[in-house]
Amino acid sequence: MKNLILKRIYDEPEESDGYRILIDRLWPRGISKEKAHLDEWLKELAPTTELREWFDHKEERFEEFSNRYKDELKQHSEQINYIKELTKKQQVCLLYGAKDEKHNQAIVLQSYLETL
Repeated sequence: MKNLILKRIYDEPEESDGYRILIDRLWPRGISKEKAHLDEWLKELAPTTELREWFDHKEERFEEFSNRYKDELKQHSEQINYIKELTKKQQVCLLYGAKDEKHNQAIVLQSYLETL
């Protein structure tokens, strides 16, 4: 999807990030609100606590996690449409705290947005 990028919240903010949205349910450890440079925090778009705890960032569970998370995202059409509308006007950066940059909810959310 054009105008949509992913970035770890721990990476330095850049002007090219555009509109910065944190998509984690929990506030990332060690990051102050000032250092985060957030425009918005959409914690309702994060996986449920139950799903997050089940996944436990285990790579072998990622495919099943992705399927379950996409099912959860269907309940958040208002926020999904909101992000899609933002990307029509400007660069949007979805921020996440996970260490694994290939197996996390931001990857799944980006993929989900691209299929709509």
